[in-house]
Amino acid sequence: MSYAQNANHPDTPFAIPAQAPYLPIMPMDAPPDLASLSLAEVARLVEERRLPPVELWNPPHCGDSEMRIAADGTWFHQGSPIGRKEMVRLFSTILRREADGSHVLVTPVEKLSIAVDDAPFLAVELSSEARGSERRLAFRLNTGDLILAGADHAIEMRGSANEPRPYLHVRAGLEALIARPVFYELANLAIEEKDDTQGTLGLWSNGTFFSMEPA
Repeated sequence: MSYAQNANHPDTPFAIPAQAPYLPIMPMDAPPDLASLSLAEVARLVEERRLPPVELWNPPHCGDSEMRIAADGTWFHQGSPIGRKEMVRLFSTILRREADGSHVLVTPVEKLSIAVDDAPFLAVELSSEARGSERRLAFRLNTGDLILAGADHAIEMRGSANEPRPYLHVRAGLEALIARPVFYELANLAIEEKDDTQGTLGLWSNGTFFSMEPA
């Protein structure tokens, strides 16, 4: 795999694919450890998160990035996996879903197509906190991002009862597939807290009820 140093930010401590878009973003802090955080700390970190305003950028389409995000969350460039987590995190911040459902990597000066096999993110860790009848569910993505499930970050069950496909809305149409072990954790919580008044197996988070049964 061919890489080139980011000439615009020579201090960036990793290389980027030679055909990848210009990245007007400085190196990122290491992702937090979800297991060590309270839900209040998670909420604060989510609130403080600053992402590039990709929805405001409308450069001309410049071609194909030759990159792909596999169904298991692995990023590839020209068929080879991108091994550096910092690089994946950086590219994930300039990922955008278009109105036609396609995905692009976008900066102020260019836009490149990127293939996404399923969802571009994977929810790999869960933290749950209940206070009385109120519960909050926090997820860590494979990119290190933290997401609090709620009205703006819905959990949606697709697939079938035999093969459920659970997804978490991340932002602006971008989704995370909830990893199987994390889904089992959610299902166990739902079974423990089954509320017959809802008529379906599910969980509350931030005041919103999410069914654990495929529609």
